[in-house]
Amino acid sequence: MRRRGRVTRGQRRALDELADEYLVDPEPDQWREVFGRDAPMGVEIGFGMGQALIDWAERAPECNLVGVEIYRPGIGSTLLGIERRQLANLRILEGDAATLVGEKFGAGSLDEIRIWFPDPWPKPRHHKRRLIQPKFVETLAACLKPGGRLRLATDWADYAEWMRGVLEGQACLVEAPTAARGVTTRFEARGKRLGHQVWDLAYERNPVD
Repeated sequence: MRRRGRVTRGQRRALDELADEYLVDPEPDQWREVFGRDAPMGVEIGFGMGQALIDWAERAPECNLVGVEIYRPGIGSTLLGIERRQLANLRILEGDAATLVGEKFGAGSLDEIRIWFPDPWPKPRHHKRRLIQPKFVETLAACLKPGGRLRLATDWADYAEWMRGVLEGQACLVEAPTAARGVTTRFEARGKRLGHQVWDLAYERNPVD
């Protein structure tokens, strides 16, 4: 299920006019400079059209939040949301999360990472394309602070089982209670229309690791 779509006129305007301020490319030690403050740091990977990320930023003004996405219409849509809601606590990294996370966030720097409804690549021959792989989860875990949390959701039973197996393969992660995700994303809504169950997973970086 690859996402397709053209950039709309409004999204193009947002990309042209707002990218300089909200689309960033810092070094791992420059996030305080980017936001102008020290604050708890959260990241959403693959935020799609940005509904959940915008909601998170509105609900948690005390946090510095970063969205990582490669989909240009989604980035444009999220920039429009930032503008509309005047969100000072949200920035965007454009590119492949599998590469960017390890490059842009230092070890033990993140309080929370969210990954909602990543592409399930349901055919067995495509499972190697799934985002949740041991090496990537190892990178995510390294970026979490002790006690920091990794939260995921999927509406594919097979992928939920896959995720759980990969996450439990990381000795420094322990299963944690799940929590409400807030706004319903486009991909979650689609899954529900198809009658899919939703699986929420949460794992915490061991504080004594």
